[in-house]
Amino acid sequence: MGNIETPRLLLRPIEESDAKDIYEYSRSPNVGIAAGWKHHESIEETQEIMRQIFIGQENIFGIVLEEGNKLIGTIGLISDPRRQNPKTMIIGYALAEGQWGKGFMTEAAKAVISYGFNELSLDLISCTCYPDNWRSRRVIEKCGFHHEGCLRQCEVRYDDAIMDMECFSITSQEWQHSQKH
Repeated sequence: MGNIETPRLLLRPIEESDAKDIYEYSRSPNVGIAAGWKHHESIEETQEIMRQIFIGQENIFGIVLEEGNKLIGTIGLISDPRRQNPKTMIIGYALAEGQWGKGFMTEAAKAVISYGFNELSLDLISCTCYPDNWRSRRVIEKCGFHHEGCLRQCEVRYDDAIMDMECFSITSQEWQHSQKH
């Protein structure tokens, strides 16, 4: 797995040396809760989570600002736990709160979607968000995903809240068509 470059970002494999940057944004109470995870309370916790879900994983990228070479988020494609189609993956992401509203996540997501369809030959990419996560929903819409519906009471968040999940998808054909216009 190589790097992906966009006009303002470098998407690259996550390294152990990224722990400080990942902890810096993961300790914010507003970043994790939007995606269903508890904010990180120590750099050791961040390092353990990195070993479990980031380090050495295919199709998982650190989002690095070209200007300043700082890691500001993570994005990746993993097997979709709700689908049994091996040519389908789900995209997930997190971004430092100080970088919200600047278009970085949409830029990174479009690059990873293109990678998924063009390099991994996926048939469909899915995405989910909580109903009140309007920032993530805006990224999803800008990337051309179609709303499939709401899975009601489908997830128990880390704080025991029962959460609905808005579900979206885009097919390879829909993506290719959107890139021509």
